[in-house]
Amino acid sequence: MSMPELRWFKSSYSDSSNGNDCIEVAPTLTTVHVRDSKNTAGPRLTFALETWARFVPYASQD
Repeated sequence: MSMPELRWFKSSYSDSSNGNDCIEVAPTLTTVHVRDSKNTAGPRLTFALETWARFVPYASQD
């Protein structure tokens, strides 16, 4: 079974004065993939949906 192609978009949680300093996310039915928009071929993180849901509020704190 082959993996479907991921559809990446810039996260609404990325906020920078430089529009290129963002993360991109690609959600699937069971995971959320995360990569650096400046290095799209570089390392990626993969989160289970419930882990991502717990991470986002923590990461968005000032």
